[in-house]
Amino acid sequence: MQIGYTMMTEQRGPRGLVDDLVLAERAGFDFSVISDHFFPWLDAQGHSPNAWAVLGAAARATTRIPLMTYVTCPTMRYHPAVVAQQAATVQLLSQGRFRLGLGSGENLNEHVVGGGWPVPAVRQEMLAEAVEIIRELFGGGSVSRRGEHFEVESARLWDVPDPPPPIGVAVSGPHSCALAGRLADFVIAVEPKRSLIEGFARHGGSGKPGVGQLPICYDRDRDAAVARAHEQFRWFGGGWKVNAELAGPDGFAAASAFVRPEDVAKAIPCGDRVEEVAEAVRSFTAAGFSEVALVQIGGESQPAFIEWAQDRLLPALRAGCDARRTPGAGP
Repeated sequence: MQIGYTMMTEQRGPRGLVDDLVLAERAGFDFSVISDHFFPWLDAQGHSPNAWAVLGAAARATTRIPLMTYVTCPTMRYHPAVVAQQAATVQLLSQGRFRLGLGSGENLNEHVVGGGWPVPAVRQEMLAEAVEIIRELFGGGSVSRRGEHFEVESARLWDVPDPPPPIGVAVSGPHSCALAGRLADFVIAVEPKRSLIEGFARHGGSGKPGVGQLPICYDRDRDAAVARAHEQFRWFGGGWKVNAELAGPDGFAAASAFVRPEDVAKAIPCGDRVEEVAEAVRSFTAAGFSEVALVQIGGESQPAFIEWAQDRLLPALRAGCDARRTPGAGP
């Protein structure tokens, strides 16, 4: 299992994101991912800088750690030709360390350009067409096409990386698994469900990586960790079908108004017990994922989390997730 670090744009400004990633690279995280949002989920998170600008800075500030979008929607806020150019540029800046994670998007971010919010089936059609355009542009030739959802007029990437970035597709059910199996180099999911890995494999993704994501809230004071997770991450339990439809932080605040701190604590490891995190990571391993990116909740808590991860968490996970043999890991 490869353990990644998440640059969560919703909870940190651009300079902080890059500074934190430098620390994460030094701490020994295996890879990194970045969210690509226009809005935070909740006002309490307080940030949402442009992910692609941050990636450019991150590519030059680091030397080893792989980078990845988790995930970019290449259908509304961005035309797929623009995403292809951005991804190619970051791949060159990072000297081959970039992977392009794509998804069908959330209303939260994509509504800002107008045009309405398509139904899920149409969003999947748009995503499939976008992936085809991006791959064609990665080939380096001139691309012109008039598809059902997109037009491309004499587009060409003049700075083409070799190799191009691998493309991953986010999944949440059978239809997206079929699309990802057909088009993706790896699969992305936020739930440790074996059915998602198996569905991806059935449709052409057998043997390809699966990248999951796990929110945690490290703090020496468990009560403080639970309070922070509830303040900033209580939306997490809404489920993908709900989260993809809500249009702004106010909607997420209303949808999660009756979520209690104890509800969040049951779903998200809170505090400083390594074994709780290890157990959650094992759920992804058991489901067939090969990588999981950790999300530390709370922008200002990142340096302390990274130090704890370097000293306690990463060694325990690499020793087989047996926190009982890790000094100072907690009871």
